Amino acid sequence: MTGRFRRPLTMTHWGTYEATVKEGRLAALQPVRGDADPSRIGGFDPVVLTGPSRIRQPMVREGFLKGVSRDRRRRGEDRYVAVSWDEVTTLVAGELGRVRDLHGNQAIFGGSYGWASAGRFHHAQSQIHRFLNCIGGYTGAVNTYSYAAAEVILPHVNGDTSGLEYGHTSWPVIAENSELFVAFGGIPLKNSQVSAGGVAAHHTRSGLQMCRDAGVEFVNISPISTDTANFLSARQHWIRPGADTAMMLALAYTLITEGLHAREFLASHCVGFDRVRAYLLGEEDGQPKSPEWAAPLTDIPVDTIRALAREMAAKRTMISVAWSLQRADHGEQPYWAAMTLAAILGQIGLPGGGIGFGYGATNRVGAGARSFKWGSFPQLQNPVAGRIPVARIADMLLEPGAEIDYDGVRLCLPEIKLVYWAGGNPFHHHQDLSRLDEAWQRPDTI
Repeated sequence: MTGRFRRPLTMTHWGTYEATVKEGRLAALQPVRGDADPSRIGGFDPVVLTGPSRIRQPMVREGFLKGVSRDRRRRGEDRYVAVSWDEVTTLVAGELGRVRDLHGNQAIFGGSYGWASAGRFHHAQSQIHRFLNCIGGYTGAVNTYSYAAAEVILPHVNGDTSGLEYGHTSWPVIAENSELFVAFGGIPLKNSQVSAGGVAAHHTRSGLQMCRDAGVEFVNISPISTDTANFLSARQHWIRPGADTAMMLALAYTLITEGLHAREFLASHCVGFDRVRAYLLGEEDGQPKSPEWAAPLTDIPVDTIRALAREMAAKRTMISVAWSLQRADHGEQPYWAAMTLAAILGQIGLPGGGIGFGYGATNRVGAGARSFKWGSFPQLQNPVAGRIPVARIADMLLEPGAEIDYDGVRLCLPEIKLVYWAGGNPFHHHQDLSRLDEAWQRPDTI
């Protein structure tokens, strides 16, 4: 290596590291100089590369090797048998050909969540999708477990997904202009150690410290006080889990009934405020969305809700909504309500004001990075049009032919005979593992 780095560099989801290589083997990883807050996760013990748990050759489930039935009942319990690359290539090619010929390419589910390796060429999702497209296509998935409900609702409310993965107000701008940072779901530093594709330097801790040093006040609306770092000295409101929408509606109600809403902004930049106002005041259902209504739902006192609404109107306020809030039934509701609250405050577009989704979720949120096209391995075009929302994989496997609602349309779930997965593991992030385990027994081949 030339330049200021004397040793080879490697980038991971947890950061960039200088590698010590001895006799052709990785001996140690040290965080790259210039990273003020490196993650300890990336500096793993290199012994794992040669440890006894390392998989060194293809492994096939014993029941699969026994015959045509493939003995699916033991999937998840069976032992694995080492085979040669030639043998496993023949097995995989045979199953792909059989399913394609008998059932069509839509019966192949190309599963890959996309994190996998941080490298572009070694990006498992690109490789598997390109491969399956070359043999006629596959049924795939759309959206993410991280913020799927947000991906679908925000374009209808906000016009696009700005402020969800990219387009956030940066920490320096918040430090210079914001007075109040209201965090629904907190800003957990532990989550900000990573970014998909790699981290050059960690910014979240220093960004938050910059804001705190500048006098920004933090409010943590979360059932967990450690969702904000101690050095922020955040005011804590222990909200009942799942009650964030009720809290947001009560804040909006207070702003309207006390005349603190941004009339000019709502008239010039928003559509539909009359309907929102009628809903908040209870003109449609007879139930005003007042602090008195929200208090027993949220476990936050009436006076606390009112005081926070008045403070948000009086100060330059950034509303922050954690990605995790939408990982539930009706998960679009807190994001929709948060956008509504931000519009009623009228600070969207002002430096240090408005709203952002996912501060603390990954390292790049708040770092000021802009979206750009990554260098990547072309995936080519998929001739199969069918897709499912990513979190409906168990429904797809258990209920082929069923119809589901998705983003204003009806989707018919395909019958999947073969699941081809590379990169990630659905059991690491699916919401009902018992049901997924049941579904995992249905395909002919995985």
